[in-house]
Amino acid sequence: MSLHQTENTEQCLSVGLMGGTFDPIHLGHLLTAEEVRIQFGLEQVIFVPAGHPPHKNSRRISDQEHRYLMTVMATITNPYFSVSRFELERPPDRVSYTIDTVRYFYAIFGGKCKLYFISGADAILEILTWKDYRELLSICSFIAVTRPGYGLDKLTETFAVSCPEALPGIHILEIPAVAISSTLIRRRVAEGKSIKYMAPELVAQYIIKSGLYCSRDEDAV
Repeated sequence: MSLHQTENTEQCLSVGLMGGTFDPIHLGHLLTAEEVRIQFGLEQVIFVPAGHPPHKNSRRISDQEHRYLMTVMATITNPYFSVSRFELERPPDRVSYTIDTVRYFYAIFGGKCKLYFISGADAILEILTWKDYRELLSICSFIAVTRPGYGLDKLTETFAVSCPEALPGIHILEIPAVAISSTLIRRRVAEGKSIKYMAPELVAQYIIKSGLYCSRDEDAV
């Protein structure tokens, strides 16, 4: 298992899995992960940069090594955070499905840990369209992260009708709004604008030094 920090697989009680393209990772991701860790008493949060996500075909994603390195740089100072290369090391012609990732970590921890998959509320609304979603909901709980005041009635109604047995495993956590997104950062870099205080300093420097996002047309990606 390729992590920049090693998990304790023997005495671990609960683990958060935070997937995403992280193109780039930003302070909103880190704030979310830390707040979830505290609120749910997680032993650790594992960031899992996506390899070939099925829902990102509409835009070009940066090279996986850039995304991996930025995620490591952003998380390395937090002893509770680690980064996995699991999805990045899958064959390039294989799509990265959440169920495959969760199965992998479920096997790694021998079913002894409580697994939580951390995602935005909008994404969790789509779970019922995900591959093998019933198995997914049976071996992993979900934390739907949202900003205060964001309506979540649709989420509750969707699961109450289509998959009521999943409701106990879906938790909602409101986190103070941070108007930062990877899309915004890419656009600002392309426009020559500052991204200071939007991404960790090391990540911001890496983006500039590597020339990432400089020529992107956000309307086409």
